Amino acid sequence: MTVYVPESFDANEQEILRRYFTNLDGPVFALVNLPEVVKGALFARYSRSAKSLRRLFLDEFVSDLDLSGDQTVDATIGLERAEDLYEKVFVEYGDDSVAQLGGVHLACEQASNLLTKILERGRLMSYLEQSTRYINYDARLGGRYRFYRDADILNGPYGTRYVGDMDRMFDAYSSMVETVTDHVRKTVKKGATDSDFVYRQATRAKALDAVRGVLPAASLSNLGIYGTGQGYEALLLRMRGHALPEARQYADMMLTELRKVVPSFLKRVDVAERGGKWTNYLIERQQQTLGLVDEYFGALDPQETQEVVLTDFDPEGEDKLLAAICYSSSHLSEQQLLKEVRSLSHEQRVNLIRAYVGERENRRHKPGRAFERIDYRFDVLGDYGAFRDLQRHRLLTIEWQRLTPHHGFIRPEVVAESGAGDAFDEAMHRSSELYDALLPEYPSQAPYAVSMAYRMRYVMQFNAREAIHMLELRSSPQGHPSYRRVAIEMHRLIGEKAGHRAIADAMTHIVKNAPELERLDSERKAEARRK
Repeated sequence: MTVYVPESFDANEQEILRRYFTNLDGPVFALVNLPEVVKGALFARYSRSAKSLRRLFLDEFVSDLDLSGDQTVDATIGLERAEDLYEKVFVEYGDDSVAQLGGVHLACEQASNLLTKILERGRLMSYLEQSTRYINYDARLGGRYRFYRDADILNGPYGTRYVGDMDRMFDAYSSMVETVTDHVRKTVKKGATDSDFVYRQATRAKALDAVRGVLPAASLSNLGIYGTGQGYEALLLRMRGHALPEARQYADMMLTELRKVVPSFLKRVDVAERGGKWTNYLIERQQQTLGLVDEYFGALDPQETQEVVLTDFDPEGEDKLLAAICYSSSHLSEQQLLKEVRSLSHEQRVNLIRAYVGERENRRHKPGRAFERIDYRFDVLGDYGAFRDLQRHRLLTIEWQRLTPHHGFIRPEVVAESGAGDAFDEAMHRSSELYDALLPEYPSQAPYAVSMAYRMRYVMQFNAREAIHMLELRSSPQGHPSYRRVAIEMHRLIGEKAGHRAIADAMTHIVKNAPELERLDSERKAEARRK
């Protein structure tokens, strides 16, 4: 059984596709010879479609493009002239700085949810991932459910059980989607001005949100990445040293396709004395640290904790913010400004912050970099589904622990209300038992079995400016309830525990009350735009 399901296209489709994609059957391929706006639009549409990128291009984009000038192009054979050109530039100017100037749009398909978190770790790259709230994950690919089939597991003693348990979990997901959707439509009335389409989309999204926790981390996703040669080099070096076999194998496919577009930028990745040593350094550091941490603390049991804990903040943070606000408009040193702002009256302090923040008509109006002066660090014990969304905020620092079923799971209330609670719990039990069975022999692959409703620990550290962006975005009414809860609690802790009330008050677009249908307003706006 193959790990990836190859796509098939007829002769006419192949003729078109080979002008713009670096291969026609693999799960990883680069986009070339297309306007940037088309590549961006393709990736945007990609995140909400069950189709592959190449099929999406054929079905929804080709008819709007003029292809007459591209008939002699064949992107699948690589670009030898580009190789020669980059070689000349590299020789003259050096590699690191030049590698920041060439970018590639890369499609990464049939990647497990474990792999997507590895792919999305780099700060200086852009990502769009397939959404679990717009796409039914019971849709089959090549006649089988969409979960990653690790070759070592399939060829070992647990291969049959792995496929069987995964199939049963997807069966449960499929059944519960219908049960919860019916329940939502019976209990939430359609608005008088809402079309049937808007209502059905919003109610289906609520059901998919509630039930996605049953999906295992092995569930496959499609991901669009845009990054520079330097960004891809750093990503590939990490992947080549990762403990997860899927990550190492996927890195090889990515390197093959990227070398068809920016070959010289990635020349040292698999050179033993360059990228090889770099990767070995990463492996050794991880293994030695893991060994000592296990030796020192491995026998300890975790203590009870809240879902979100503010572990570190600066008690003088608002004074430092005021000094930072004044700095670029002043002729004084930062040290002197910090001393002077401490003597300001409450009214003066409020006036300064109000002047700097202004009237924020929407959440995209963000204050300046003075808000980067102070940081917050949170320890979160939340479900993996919420982590998937919060992890994509690239400008902050995030570290996460191994995904296991040992911290328990979160079952949405609407699942129990619909009568699907027992089926949900049964799927969680199946997930946990499969994980425990795989763990001794396949410690890196065992997390494939863990359903997204299970909780995991992760730490997030970010400055106040990033807090404004992330917490306002993730508390928005259309957001998933699991990460909305985390964002709202972080906002409360910044104001109450840290005592940074002025900073919390600057987040004027925090939304604490959730509607019955989280996606209803967004669907209304989308329909209005279509009309």
